[in-house]
Amino acid sequence: MTALDLAAARAVDAGVVAARIERMADRLAAAGYLTRPQWRQAMRAVPRHLFAPGRAWCVPDGPGDAYGIDADADPARWWEAVYSDAAVIIQVDDGRGDPGTGDGAWTSSLSAPGAVAAFLELLAPRDHDRVLEIGTGPGWTAGLLSERLGAGNVVSIEVDPAVADLAAANLHAAGYEPTLVAGDGADGWADGAPYDAVHVTCGVTTVPYTWVEQTRPGGTIVLPWMPEYIGGYKVRLTVGDGRATGRFHGPASYMMLRSQRGGPLTEPDHGIEEEGTRVDPRAVTGDSYGADIAITAMLPDVAAVEDATGDGRYALVLADTVGTSWARVEHRPGRREHLVRHAGPRPLWDEVTDAYLRWVGWGSPGRDRFGLTVDPHGQVVWRDDPANVITPRSQ
Repeated sequence: MTALDLAAARAVDAGVVAARIERMADRLAAAGYLTRPQWRQAMRAVPRHLFAPGRAWCVPDGPGDAYGIDADADPARWWEAVYSDAAVIIQVDDGRGDPGTGDGAWTSSLSAPGAVAAFLELLAPRDHDRVLEIGTGPGWTAGLLSERLGAGNVVSIEVDPAVADLAAANLHAAGYEPTLVAGDGADGWADGAPYDAVHVTCGVTTVPYTWVEQTRPGGTIVLPWMPEYIGGYKVRLTVGDGRATGRFHGPASYMMLRSQRGGPLTEPDHGIEEEGTRVDPRAVTGDSYGADIAITAMLPDVAAVEDATGDGRYALVLADTVGTSWARVEHRPGRREHLVRHAGPRPLWDEVTDAYLRWVGWGSPGRDRFGLTVDPHGQVVWRDDPANVITPRSQ
């Protein structure tokens, strides 16, 4: 689709667009994502369709399969997707693939409105605050921040040059000119510091201390924390004297900061042993909200993915981040014991099970009982109080 074709697809009656925006905002409000009138007004002023490509892959935030959208071939479906609570994939394989097919690794998106609204409300900037955004993407959230705070108070960093150029064009067309920086978001942008807030739109495993240094005392950092172990979490940190600390605020799932991407957990081709376990891996994962953070805190160097086979079986795959040990723990319906296949010097399933049972011994605290602190020495997870640090197993 050419730029002229896309402009024609976008050129619809303003009243129709306004009605679509209101319906989207009503749905977000009903779901609890949108409660502040300032952000509803920003969504009215910064129409989402101005940041959606003509051809892309739509991923609903909830039930339903992903599907392709094309403003030229099926404009009604395109409009419906753009104003639904769905992510729109705009890039795959760092630009080498076709986002219209959904094939390949998804590397940039127009984030789902529910996720955008939830993080902006968690950020809760005050009038005239200066915000550093990590991950511009196609530019919609930078536009929302510009409408809320004034474009002169917004700096947004994008690592991918092609996506950065797209965002600049989209924002210009929407009437906003925030400061756009092409570079690694992990470095922040010292030229504009100090900031009142940092708004992160990509997953991070290790929070760069640079963001703390570039935020004024009392300022906030809001980010999707996505550790090596299962899960992702909204985190809101408050910057104090040389460190930032705060609690978890529900789940989150974002594409990773490019410099912190991990690889697949590949099964070894030799040295695999088998044994049984009485502990159901489903109890350690899906039934234990809070155990995931506790296990992450105790085993920060253990990565995990879940694997459902579709025939009633479920597996948890584990690996250490240095690539020496691996395990696959499989729930087998109707069996007295579940299957553990493992290789390498570390008994990863035993370590995960020990961490899980330690969490049970604490009284199975929920995610809201945990928090994160970032300082010049790194990051730690704590329970109930920042002084009550959970010590990693390796220390």
